[in-house]
Amino acid sequence: MFKKASVLLATIALFNFAVPAAIAATATCTVSEIQNTVVILDCGKAAGKLHVGDKVKVKTAKKKAIEGC
Repeated sequence: MFKKASVLLATIALFNFAVPAAIAATATCTVSEIQNTVVILDCGKAAGKLHVGDKVKVKTAKKKAIEGC
């Protein structure tokens, strides 16, 4: 009985932790236009993964400092 209960709890935990991670979509986009507070992105074929109303996290490219002697 204890073995069945522990397997059931492990299965429930697996689904609870794995499902939210599978929902997120990743896409590499480029900025095509900026108008006041609106940024228009060109995601190409990956745009099908995104839907209206989705929250999107934007990460900017970091510029590396050039060090001299």
